[in-house]
Amino acid sequence: MTKRNNISVFEHQRLTIGENGFKQSHLDALLKLNDYHEGTYFEPIAKGIKFNQFVGVIQVDGLTIEINPKADKDDADFKWKGVLLKMLQACGKLKAESAGAAHVRRQNLNLLEVYFELYLLEVESLVRKGLIKQYRKQTKNTTALKGKLEFAGHIKENIIHKERFYTTHQVYDANHFLHQVLGKALVIVDQFTKGSRLHDFCKRVQLNFPEVNNSTISLQQLNNIRLNRKSKDYSYSLELARLIILNYSPDISGGKEKMLSLLFNMNELWEEYILKQVQNACVGTQIKVAAQDSKLFWGNNSLRPDIVLRKGGRTFIIDTKWKRPDKSSASVSDLRQMYAYCRFWDAESAMLLYPGDNTENKFKPYLKDDYYKVLDIHNTIEHQCKMGFVSVLKDGELNEAIGLEILSLLEIH
Repeated sequence: MTKRNNISVFEHQRLTIGENGFKQSHLDALLKLNDYHEGTYFEPIAKGIKFNQFVGVIQVDGLTIEINPKADKDDADFKWKGVLLKMLQACGKLKAESAGAAHVRRQNLNLLEVYFELYLLEVESLVRKGLIKQYRKQTKNTTALKGKLEFAGHIKENIIHKERFYTTHQVYDANHFLHQVLGKALVIVDQFTKGSRLHDFCKRVQLNFPEVNNSTISLQQLNNIRLNRKSKDYSYSLELARLIILNYSPDISGGKEKMLSLLFNMNELWEEYILKQVQNACVGTQIKVAAQDSKLFWGNNSLRPDIVLRKGGRTFIIDTKWKRPDKSSASVSDLRQMYAYCRFWDAESAMLLYPGDNTENKFKPYLKDDYYKVLDIHNTIEHQCKMGFVSVLKDGELNEAIGLEILSLLEIH
């Protein structure tokens, strides 16, 4: 059984050679991965790396690095273990009704294992229901003339065998592109589950899966997949296969170590999570919620606040920030951005929303002096802004009341 080392770190933490089995070969592979993604995942430091806001799992050369989110550096580490899985589930990136997602509460469960298990369960379910067949074109030798005779190929292949025909013709079988995508992801899962509890499960699924072509699959091909009435049940399994294939880097470290990285930007995940919670809190109310509402600002440049709420003739803006400010005040650039949102959306209130304990932040007008009082020239709305803080966790679980707390912070009546 392959021995694997596991390292658990938090976002913005440092990792250097020699810590918990972290080697120079691992560092070289991670730096090449980082270069491939334009330096967004880590910051190189002396003999190591400093993680950015990306969280998730990286597996390379027998080493698994789990990067956990942690909004409050003063909190105990154990409070934030497993939070990423719960947030992914709350955002709909993990099926709540699936068996794999039910293991989210297990603190020692690896994120890759969750997605691998979900994928294997989905493919197993498709096989059990019966895999679909599709028409595809095939070019090969046949003993009967059917389809289009490929004359040049026929001369080359059958100069001796006069009884054969080299043709391009249609076949109706399971070796089509949808199954080739699923099969490609199964091969990757097989490589990265060796020595784990999922390896036997993966082998059983592969055994029952039809033999398909193992070809290179590009992003463009994945983007061009279109499902119909017969193939609609393939939707989630293809989504998971896409995630696995696009995050697989077989040659990122010069061909020696194969790497699989599954990383999520906490800024984007926090925004999506807050949007879901606000939408849930507004169900049954007169509050309308819009995400990424866009307006042209200058030329082709546009303004796009994270969340816009409307109630009657009133408008409210929320801009989510996962990283909390170092000082007691927001940055000048953030305040200017919120002011621009207020002016373009005729909003009376805007809020910069951070994770953290609730604090007494009151709405403040941008300029307090009566002489400089900021009024919208059309609707005479006084623009005001505040910093809002909401607790991500409550009693060790995700704060289920976070959406209502946000509405309270906005003072929507």
